[in-house]
Amino acid sequence: MKIADFKRDITPALPCLVAGYGFTDKAQKIRDNLYMTGLCCDDGENKVLIISFDLLGLDEWFIKRVRKNCAEILGVTDSAVLFTCTHNHSGPQTICAARHEETENIPYLEMLEAAIYEEVRGMTENYVPCDVYFYSLKVDQNRNRRYTAADNMASFTPHRREMLPLAGDFADQEFGALIFTLPDKHDPIYAIGNYAAHPLAGHSPGLGGYTISADFPGAFRDYVTEESGAGCMYISGASGDMVPRQDELGSDGVKQMGVSLGKAMLAAMIDAPRNSGRFKLDDPKVGSLLTTFTAPLRRRYYKNPNKLSSYYVDREVLTEEIQIVSIGDIAFVGLPSEPCAELGQEIKWHSPFKKTYIAYCSTSFAEYIVPANFFVSGGYEPMAHFFSARNTIDFVKCAVDGLFALHDDVFPTADGEEPYPDGLDLPLVNILPNKKN
Repeated sequence: MKIADFKRDITPALPCLVAGYGFTDKAQKIRDNLYMTGLCCDDGENKVLIISFDLLGLDEWFIKRVRKNCAEILGVTDSAVLFTCTHNHSGPQTICAARHEETENIPYLEMLEAAIYEEVRGMTENYVPCDVYFYSLKVDQNRNRRYTAADNMASFTPHRREMLPLAGDFADQEFGALIFTLPDKHDPIYAIGNYAAHPLAGHSPGLGGYTISADFPGAFRDYVTEESGAGCMYISGASGDMVPRQDELGSDGVKQMGVSLGKAMLAAMIDAPRNSGRFKLDDPKVGSLLTTFTAPLRRRYYKNPNKLSSYYVDREVLTEEIQIVSIGDIAFVGLPSEPCAELGQEIKWHSPFKKTYIAYCSTSFAEYIVPANFFVSGGYEPMAHFFSARNTIDFVKCAVDGLFALHDDVFPTADGEEPYPDGLDLPLVNILPNKKN
């Protein structure tokens, strides 16, 4: 395995519209800079490129065009180039599909596109060999922003903060890590962290809502790099209903959340290389796949031209891409829009890969994707779900089918063997020592 990476400042010039809560909000100051971080992994035969942006989201037309051009630069298929956005509410407005075409910042997108091509061309000369480790641990720094009562009626806790002591809906608290080290050494040179939470710690009332900032993903990257010297990328997990424990409380919450996740990454950097028999990827081949999910548009609400972007008004069916890239036995599932944590966890549960992490806002931005029962209980998220409730399970299955197909392609099972996975021969008490089986 060889890797090359980049980190590029993409902070907008002021004045600009900020992608916060209102589509006419204008940024008044810059608290900290925004970045795009890119990592290309080359296994000697194939490559995959992941780029994470400190942005709310990107439209499908932009993603498809730029992804295709990046793939041509690298000599790979489009599926091998994965874009993902942290879903930063303190960055420039970059989307139009969410019913507000007039607010899209075209000059900024033109700057961004040119910067992407420049960095991708430049990184091809900077590959370094490495070992690859994975790790996963629980970090109690997020919570579900929905409170569902005994009658299955949901409340949106950002509007009823006194309900927070009662709130206990599902939260995905897995912090996933992928760590790249110098060959045969424990010194980290790059790290990817994955966690599910809206970057809303710093979006405080008043000026905090008009401030450019990378929020806690930026604080996380800074902490990891300052303490370890390694380059760092943050990828948001399925964050549709996940928020930081100190959401909307300002810069102190940004630091607290970023440092907490940063310490989790340092813990992973300690434990994984010291237990290489358990956490080192012995065969870090890369793979990629693009698949398509289709479903009827939700007519009652979204066939109303006053409620829907012109991008969708003339459509009967919603078509979205699901993208998967794998590094060894670790998969990143790039999902469109804003899937809720319950759906991300369902995909993880059914994946054949050793570890599967969700990459948020990857293939388009079409607002929320929620479990079907959310339509019954109500609340904020199902109000902005584009397709029929009965098709959400098809969305999950589409992602899971893609995971199985990619795993079969990257790690084919020998003829006559039971298709992977099959744990029939595993010990009943499966706590393995730090050695290869």
